[in-house]
Order: sequence, then structure tokens, then C-alpha cells
Amino acid sequence: QVQLVESGGGSAQAGGSLRLSCVASVWPAGKYMGWFRQAPGKEREEVAHFFIGIGTPSYSDSVRGRFTVSQDKAKNTVYLQMNSLKPEDTSMYYCAAEKKFGAPWYNAGAWNYWGQGTLVTVTS
Repeated sequence: QVQLVESGGGSAQAGGSLRLSCVASVWPAGKYMGWFRQAPGKEREEVAHFFIGIGTPSYSDSVRGRFTVSQDKAKNTVYLQMNSLKPEDTSMYYCAAEKKFGAPWYNAGAWNYWGQGTLVTVTS
């Protein structure tokens, strides 16, 4: 069992930055984690997925070049640095851990563990 707790959400103006954190109760070494977001009335969509350890994160087209994932094993924490924020980035953001083998990255149902989410609001 892995418990995930996100924090760092809040309000920002367009063009601004926020950094989200996700603390894992157990460091999922050798597993994949992901960041997702869900806007009101929309499906949950993948923002990024990454390997816990060595590797290059993969980003969705909508955030590539603006968002950056990092990880701190000593703190059992992964981060999502969000720069150049846009109003369309307004969503509840979730971290996820342990994707089911063979399932697509973007499929929210493919992930075993989820945090409770943190709300990001971007105003123009």
C-alpha cells in the first residue's frame, strides 16, 4: 500500500508559477509515478509520467516546456514545477503511483494509488 499526499496548490496569475509536492508513504523505487489533472466537467488527463530512479519524464503536449517533474528520494517526495501558467491549467492535480503492467499511461484506471488532489486556479 502506498499513500500519497499532494500539496502546493493555490491561486496564481497567468504567467506565474506554482510547485506541487506529492509525498509517498513508501518510496516506490523502481515503479512509475504520474501527475494527472481534472478540470470540472472533464475527464482526468495525464500531465506527466516518470520512473522513480533514473530516466526522463514524459510530458503531455499541453504542458511540455512549461512543467517539470523532479524527485527527492530522501524526502519521499516528487514535485511538479509549473511555470508560465495559463488559465486552462486550472484543475485539481493528482499524483498517482504504480501503473498496471501493459496499460496505457494516460488511462487513469491503470494506476493503483492516488492522492486526494490539490487545487490549482490560474486567473488571467
